[in-house]
Amino acid sequence: MLCLTLLGWSVSCLAQKQDEEITFPLDHFYAKRVKSPFRSVLKNFVFSLSTGVGNTFMRHKLDGFGISQIAGEAPLIFPVDRSNRFSSWVNLVRSDIPNTGPDSFTVSSDTTQLGFKGNALNIPLKFTVHYEFLERYRVGGGLSFEAMTMGNFNPTNYKDRIESFRPYRSTGLMKKYFVMLGVSFYRWNGLLFTGDANVGAYNPGNNFARSLIKKGVFANVGVTVEKDLSEYIRVFARPSFEIKNYTLTVPGSNDRSIVHSMNAFYFNIGLSYRIPELRKCYHPDCHAQINHAHGNKEYRSRMHPFYKKQNPHYGENYRNLIKEKRKNRKKLNPY
Repeated sequence: MLCLTLLGWSVSCLAQKQDEEITFPLDHFYAKRVKSPFRSVLKNFVFSLSTGVGNTFMRHKLDGFGISQIAGEAPLIFPVDRSNRFSSWVNLVRSDIPNTGPDSFTVSSDTTQLGFKGNALNIPLKFTVHYEFLERYRVGGGLSFEAMTMGNFNPTNYKDRIESFRPYRSTGLMKKYFVMLGVSFYRWNGLLFTGDANVGAYNPGNNFARSLIKKGVFANVGVTVEKDLSEYIRVFARPSFEIKNYTLTVPGSNDRSIVHSMNAFYFNIGLSYRIPELRKCYHPDCHAQINHAHGNKEYRSRMHPFYKKQNPHYGENYRNLIKEKRKNRKKLNPY
């Protein structure tokens, strides 16, 4: 009887203990990791620097003008109702009085469509800053400096009668200022694809007569393909197409003007850098490969090379075991 009583009392005590809430002083075991709220905002800012090559497709029509061609010489243009002659009308306006002769060829835009087209080589240096949010959208701005060299211009009509020419002072430095909008839409095999647009203003180089030029805005649309080198550095390539034009007023032609199209194709390559959310670990002998804490503050690893993809939650510096490395495969003791 006594045994049954003791057994029932033990079961009752055990059930009572199970019903009670068991708590542990977790604060004694886990430190509260402190992050800088300022860095939590800055981590979404990305700085990019790129260069590349571009080809500008330059084209214009000579409505209201005529062309005078002397064999072996660069062509001249003239207003159809005036006698002025101009030897430059792409970036500058220069007046000339030609020595006409029996080999001269003259044609007016009243009877046929006249114009010239050519190409220009662009070498851009581009800097952008953008803010990423919702892991998909981007907004920012930037500036670009482009060395542009114009090549030969060829006639769009009467190619057998009109000579090609190269614009006077054909090399200059173009500047651009723009806002940027982008949306990431696809990820494949470690590559992130983002469609983006740059819209802004541009200033042609000093080889353009800016006082005679009326410019509009430019719009550049492209796809940026990015690959992570590390947690904070990416390499990217960006093919794009750009639309822009300007109007050149020709003095001495009853204020006639020529509209020049300067559409272009670019291919840029570059690097982007994201501000880290955590400070680098201050301890020179700390070899932790993951985000970790010292005291109550969290730090990022000082072991992450900038050229290696890293996951902040586990180390990736040594993806293969030491014994599996090629140089150690035949060793009796690879360690």
